[in-house]
Amino acid sequence: MKLTVEGIKAGQAWEAVGVSLPGYNIEAVREKTKETPEWIHFGAGNIFRGFIGGIADTLIGKGELSTGIIAADTFDGEIIDKIYEPFDNLTLSVGLKPDGNSVKRVTAGIAAAIKADNEHLAELHRIASKDSLKMISFTITEKGYACTDISGNTIPFVETDIARGPEAPTTAMGVVTSMLLARYKAGAAKIALVSMDNCSQNGKKLRDGVLFVARKWQKRGFVTEDFVDYISDESVVAFPWSMIDKITPRPDDSIAQELKNLGVEDMDPIITSRHTYIAPFVNAEIPEYLVIEDSFPNGRPPLEDAGVYMTDRDTVNKAEKMKVMTCLNPLHTALAITGCLLGYKKISDEMQDEDLRKLVYKLGEECMPVVVSPGIISPESFIKEVLEERLPNPYLPDTPQRIATDTSQKLAIRFGETINGYVQKGIEDNMRIIPFVLAAWLRYLVGVDDEGNPMELSPDPMLEVVKDAMDGITLGNTDNDMSGVNWILSKEELFGINIFETDDMNVKIKKHLSEMLAGPGAVRRALSNLVNE
Repeated sequence: MKLTVEGIKAGQAWEAVGVSLPGYNIEAVREKTKETPEWIHFGAGNIFRGFIGGIADTLIGKGELSTGIIAADTFDGEIIDKIYEPFDNLTLSVGLKPDGNSVKRVTAGIAAAIKADNEHLAELHRIASKDSLKMISFTITEKGYACTDISGNTIPFVETDIARGPEAPTTAMGVVTSMLLARYKAGAAKIALVSMDNCSQNGKKLRDGVLFVARKWQKRGFVTEDFVDYISDESVVAFPWSMIDKITPRPDDSIAQELKNLGVEDMDPIITSRHTYIAPFVNAEIPEYLVIEDSFPNGRPPLEDAGVYMTDRDTVNKAEKMKVMTCLNPLHTALAITGCLLGYKKISDEMQDEDLRKLVYKLGEECMPVVVSPGIISPESFIKEVLEERLPNPYLPDTPQRIATDTSQKLAIRFGETINGYVQKGIEDNMRIIPFVLAAWLRYLVGVDDEGNPMELSPDPMLEVVKDAMDGITLGNTDNDMSGVNWILSKEELFGINIFETDDMNVKIKKHLSEMLAGPGAVRRALSNLVNE
């Protein structure tokens, strides 16, 4: 059985091994998408294919959407060549249940795929110029919106986009701003730009990135003030906020083998030259949440009919804070950092470790006082599902090393907001777990695990900067120079607050760090002492 449009026409063979198939005319949907595109998405990776592409597939199957999504990628065009084109843009989604069973489904909600590079810029301009286009959505990770570094300097590749102008951009923010310029010139039709990335106030980050590029281009004479006014008017070009949640690990070899055993061909995962882990299939958990601010000036698909919560900005903000600040992401980061140090390779295995299980339960309790219920989702029910079903799921092949990626970009939201909440209430001395987790991150940056062995650190745009600050901090040294640690803790850009100036937090973090640097086994001892005292 081949995962192609022609291959899935052998429907009985697929259904006989428990794989459901699209029940609509895929070719007709793709032809309609080419003529009247409604939805283009930047970031063609796993969560897009396994979740957002599935939303479109569901709506098409219900007869409520007549076009698919056009996938675009500025970061890694290799996945278009090796995963999209050979499999006719189809995705085999494998939903992994905690009991070992799975739900397998071929989706065809992605109607086309395009490398978002200069070679294809004219096609992107053609799509953007269509009045039919309702939204451009994104899963490009938080760093994809950044235009400046920790010191406020323009990032070099963004500076290159600014210098080249709208005819030759390479970054996501540059390409999308160039597309908006084409749309403006074609009649200034309305549109919504929807970040679906897992970061706080993602719509604001997207808007800030687009306007940053546009204003720089205006200063250089590439665009007019009227164009900047066009994308500044949120009644015309909207940037709705959203909250997304679905744990989507890298494709696992065991899942590939299972699919091969069922008779599905060519399922091997690949690692691209840009270090993207991807496969023709997507393995993910079953639970999924997407909450979007209902601000679509040019209309939208009936997303709520595919399980999306459509609501107002305040509710999205509360849902995002509930998840990102308390009920999932801080727990994930705590497990990632400590798991790497303690040699774990699966998040679910960590949840069988009594000390680590206590750590995340206590962390959830510590973060909960700053949560305001969004109403549409119960924080208590949400965190219960996370702790009792999602994180312990032994069939979800998620790793602490994957979650540890880009940690520097996540700390301000996952912990900084909670720290600020405690500080504002004057009860920061009540925090016990968060200082330990931040100290564990500093200990992680030393690049040596708890047994004293060299440890590979996960990719992070700030890795070299913070590692340099930790230079000289060594395991087994009882008199480490903490000046670099002080510099890191002073960076509000990292933590959302200047921790160095919060005496209690500053002291606690450095105390825990010193404990964890005492020698081999010190991380385990410090962790056990903390959670069992």
